[in-house]
Amino acid sequence: MNKSDLKLDWCSYQAAKYATEKWHYSGNMPVGKLNHIGVWEKGAFIGGVVFGYGNNQYQGHKFNITQDSVCELLRVSLREHCTSVTRIISVCINLLKRKNPGLRLIVSYADPEHGHIGGIYQGGNWTYCGRGGSGVAYYDETGKRLHSRVVGKGGMKSHFGKMTRSHDSDTVESRPLMKKHKYLYPLDDAMRKQIEPLRKPYPKRGGSDLSDTPGVHPGEGGSIPTPPLQVS
Repeated sequence: MNKSDLKLDWCSYQAAKYATEKWHYSGNMPVGKLNHIGVWEKGAFIGGVVFGYGNNQYQGHKFNITQDSVCELLRVSLREHCTSVTRIISVCINLLKRKNPGLRLIVSYADPEHGHIGGIYQGGNWTYCGRGGSGVAYYDETGKRLHSRVVGKGGMKSHFGKMTRSHDSDTVESRPLMKKHKYLYPLDDAMRKQIEPLRKPYPKRGGSDLSDTPGVHPGEGGSIPTPPLQVS
């Protein structure tokens, strides 16, 4: 496929939500301040990529930067496609940098619970720094899995500095959860030097598979009109 057949641009929240609910294994759109980028191949809408703050409101502290200087790659939601996911992410990062010149670091996770080791990040030379994220999964009385942001000690949870009511962690079922593979992508030389000591060998699995992604589901594409551009 020619490079001219691929298009990435800012898209509406509705378009990114459509892609996430249809083609990402989580089936849900993250909350908070987001940047969403649409992906088209040969004029057909094939998915979206979403960046945001993520669940860790202290993400920047460990790198001695403000929360506005770091973001998380939260969703890569694509139908069947021709372009490599690594290339799509690379173009998204360039768009993100231009829109957010103060951004210094991107964090992302690959979930082994869904068979991912982060091959799409390895292909882009991201820095692997081991396992991170929550080690517990929570379930309500019906067996439905609860997101960690709605479960807290005593029925309260801090989200972006604000205490909100949640499920009480002492009254819901908890099960051990495999910790996620954590990857970092620095956006300037100083940050690159700072995180380089954290680099660890990439995790591997049988064969040479660099194609795993945080949620690529087959399905029909191009079924929604080209969304309006949005930069909020």
